[in-house]
Amino acid sequence: MASATAPARSLRSKMVDGEPTSNATSSTNSVSVSPFDSPTQSPSSTSLSSLGSADDADAPKPSKLVDTLGNEFEIPDYTIKQIRDAIPAHCFERSGARGLAYVARDIALLATTFYLFNTFVTPANIPSTPVRAALWAGYTFVQGLFGTGLWVLAHECGHQSFSPSKILNDTVGWICHSALLVPYFSWKISHGKHHKATGHVERDMVFVPKSRERYASGVGHLAHELSELMEETPIMAIISLLGQQLGGWPMYLLTNVTGHDFHERQSEGRGKGKQNGFGKGVNHFNPNSPLYESRDAKLIMLSDLGIAITASALFLVGKTYGLANLTVWYFLPYLWVNHWLVAITYLQHTDPTLPHYEAQSWNYVRGAAATIDREFGFIGRSLFHGIIETHVLHHYVSTIPFYNADEASEAIKPVMGKHYRADTKGGAIGFLKSLWNNFRICQWIEPLEGAQAENKGVLFYRNRNGRGLAPAQLKVEKDIVGDGSSKAALATVAPVN
Repeated sequence: MASATAPARSLRSKMVDGEPTSNATSSTNSVSVSPFDSPTQSPSSTSLSSLGSADDADAPKPSKLVDTLGNEFEIPDYTIKQIRDAIPAHCFERSGARGLAYVARDIALLATTFYLFNTFVTPANIPSTPVRAALWAGYTFVQGLFGTGLWVLAHECGHQSFSPSKILNDTVGWICHSALLVPYFSWKISHGKHHKATGHVERDMVFVPKSRERYASGVGHLAHELSELMEETPIMAIISLLGQQLGGWPMYLLTNVTGHDFHERQSEGRGKGKQNGFGKGVNHFNPNSPLYESRDAKLIMLSDLGIAITASALFLVGKTYGLANLTVWYFLPYLWVNHWLVAITYLQHTDPTLPHYEAQSWNYVRGAAATIDREFGFIGRSLFHGIIETHVLHHYVSTIPFYNADEASEAIKPVMGKHYRADTKGGAIGFLKSLWNNFRICQWIEPLEGAQAENKGVLFYRNRNGRGLAPAQLKVEKDIVGDGSSKAALATVAPVN
């Protein structure tokens, strides 16, 4: 996969004002610039002139779009049919035997590591307590890698890319995910909805960015004040990032954090009065959650049963061998799995070069292109089964098995052309650096100042840390109150053109 060293102009692409056309772009594929190449913030640099002629001066004119880093951005102009037609037929072939072999491999790695450490990393063999502690810390890290690999294989099952058999896919997925305290069918259903609405700010189910107003409320300010805030302290950013990495996955399951919060629109009326948060009726364990339809109830309960079986087994292990052993054997590796899962998902969908779309500007092709491939070396390609390196393809055709994904990814790059996004600079180290850098630069989304027509519905990240383009300058509209004085209507703000 190409490295993300292309200049900013390589991100330019062809745009159309509506649904994607059937013409594939013939330009060579390009990659995003590295987040570390982001320019320093310049005041009010986001106001760009509109395109058009004097004849249509009265009509809304689509303005040029630029991403958070100032690179010109244009909306994808190809179709899903062109994507599928470009992929060799054999890439769609799935093998249950091959899938099971990978499951057996990952379980064998987990079991062998457990056996070796419990046999040899003992006081009798290693008298030094600090040395043993360091080795056992390494154990939790390694088991977290192997556990993440098993998680990814269950993810394959959820997409039916594991084998041609739905029964085999769901059986293996349910067992593997339940062992990792994941409600398999509950996750599978909501994750499928994520794939159907990727990048849609009102329907997506994973890492929906905060709006300007929501971010401002979270930090105790009004939306128009964000452009005046000082940079957040690194220590606060570190604390927030640690919270995301360690608690993000359980919070997602329990409260739907990072998912959309428009549950009133649920077709069966199950979302009335419900919203994201603890005890507010939206989670992955309640059959009545608005994340699901009534027909899903039995599957949600089967998912809960899997969790209950694993929890019971863990209770018995803890009762027999002690909580300290259970913590080292299972719960600390479990936290590593959570970390990798959140980091992978976050960086697949969060980057200063990626847009998000409001309803009027979104379609499936555009949303799927709002993802990015990265590189994590041996760990990513071998232990994590390529989930980091081939994610763009995965959002276009999720039934292709991971062992065919590299070839299929190469096949769709000529179709996507300049719309393909990858940041492979620095390999595994670059991946980890991107986690920190993107957490600092991608804080909320907002439209480009002066955007017209459907471009008003294309949103990019902004931040308070002086990275990339500056947030829009907002003005406060004032209402005249009864005594003739003016009162600021802080809830209504408008961009200064």
